[in-house]
Amino acid sequence: METKDNKTNILAHVRQDKNGNWEEHALNEHLYEVARRAGEAAHAFDNGDWARLAGLWHDLGKYREKFQEYIKKASGYYDTEAHIEGAPGRVDHSTAGAIHAVEKLGLQGRILAYLIAGHHAGLPDWNNAEGGQSTLLQRMETGKQNGYLQEVHNAAPPAEILNQPRPASLPPKGSLALWLRMLFSCLVDADFLDTEAFMDDKKSGLRSGYPSIEALKSAFDQHMIDKAANAKDSAVNRIRTEVLRQCREKGELPSGLFSLTVPTGGGKTLSSMAFALHHAMHHRKNRVIYVIPYTSILEQTAEIFRSIFGAKNVIEHHSNLDPDREDSRSRLATENWDAPIIVTTNVQFFESLFAAKTSRCRKLHNIINSVVILDEAQLLPPEFLAPILHVMQDLALSYKVSFVLSTATQPAFSSRPKFPGLKNVQELMDDPARLYIDLKRVETELP
Repeated sequence: METKDNKTNILAHVRQDKNGNWEEHALNEHLYEVARRAGEAAHAFDNGDWARLAGLWHDLGKYREKFQEYIKKASGYYDTEAHIEGAPGRVDHSTAGAIHAVEKLGLQGRILAYLIAGHHAGLPDWNNAEGGQSTLLQRMETGKQNGYLQEVHNAAPPAEILNQPRPASLPPKGSLALWLRMLFSCLVDADFLDTEAFMDDKKSGLRSGYPSIEALKSAFDQHMIDKAANAKDSAVNRIRTEVLRQCREKGELPSGLFSLTVPTGGGKTLSSMAFALHHAMHHRKNRVIYVIPYTSILEQTAEIFRSIFGAKNVIEHHSNLDPDREDSRSRLATENWDAPIIVTTNVQFFESLFAAKTSRCRKLHNIINSVVILDEAQLLPPEFLAPILHVMQDLALSYKVSFVLSTATQPAFSSRPKFPGLKNVQELMDDPARLYIDLKRVETELP
C-alpha cells in the first residue's frame, strides 16, 4: 500500500478509502471551510467576523513540520485520531494559532486565543495555581519558547490566512462569558462538521433533510383538528380549547420572555407547543427546544411529540436515553442540536450554557433564534437561580431566544430590589385567575 508523496500539500487530515488508498484533506482548504462555517453560524448574532477569524487560525499549528511528520508518517501508517490533542505522542497544533492571534491583535486577539487553544480540549483558564501547564498563559509561554509560531512561518502559509483585518463587530449586550462560549460553539461545531464531511461523508449526510417549521406546524394543526373531532364536549375540553386559541393568538407577539400560567389539566403541553410553532414561523426561528426537569416527564412528552411530528424529527437528549429508540441520525443530532424539535432536561440545557468542554458547548449556537419552553419552571434549582435567570435574560436580549415559562404555579422570577430576576415577562393567558376558578375540581377541608 502506497501513500502520496506530496511535500507541497500540507495536510489537515488523511483517510483511507475502501480500496486502501490514502485521501488527503489539505490544511488550507480545511481552514477556509471552517472559517466559512463558523462565520455563517455567528452571523446569527452579528459576529461572523470574529468566528471566521477563529476558524481561519484554529489549526495554524498544523503547518508545523512536527505535525506534518506525525500525520504523514514515513511508513504510510495513519492514526485517525491524530488531529486530536492530549494523548502521548500527539503534537500540539492549537497553541500556535492562539499565539498568532495575540501577536496580531493584542487584547482582541486574546478572545480568539481562548477559542483556538480550546477547540479540542475545552476552554482553558487564563492562569491559576492548579492549572499548571494547561492554562492558556502557560501554553502560550511554552509555545513561544519552543518556536511554535516560527515553525508555522517556516511552512509559508498563504499570506491571506495570516494577515487578516481586525474584527469590526462589537459583542452583543450582556455577558462576555456567554458571548465567548457562543463564538466557541460556532468554531467547534464548524471544525467537527468539516472534519466529519471529509472523514465520513455518509455520516455527514445524515444531518440534513429535516422538515421546515412550517411543515411541522401544519402537522401539528392537523393533529389538533383530529383531536378536537374526537373529543367530548365537556367543560374541561372547552377550557383547553380556549387556552389553545389564546396561545395561537399570542404567537405573533415580539420575541422575548413569556409565561404560560394554566392549572393542571388545562392542556399546557400542546398549547405551549402551538404557541412555539406559531411564534417560530412568524419570526423565522430555527427550532423549538422543550426543557423538562424530570426524565420521566420528558420521555412521556417526547412520545407525544413523536406521534405528532414523526420519530425522526424529535430528538431526546438526556442521561436516560433508551438505546433501542436511538439511531445514527438521532445520535448525531444530540451532538449539536441541529434538529427542529429538541426535548431535553434542565440539567442538559443550563449546564451547557456554563460549560467549558467542547462536547457541551458545541450545541450552544443552535439555541440562538429558537423558542425554549421551560416546563414546570418552578422546579429550576433555587441555589443556581441567579445565574440561570441572568443567562435567560441575555439569550432573550441578544440572541433572539424566546422563553416560555410554562407551569400551574408560576415562580416569583420578576425583577425586584436585590434580585435582578427577569424583566418584561408577558403572560400568554388573558385571565389566569379565571382559569383556576373554572378548573377547580377539589375542595380542601381541614379537620
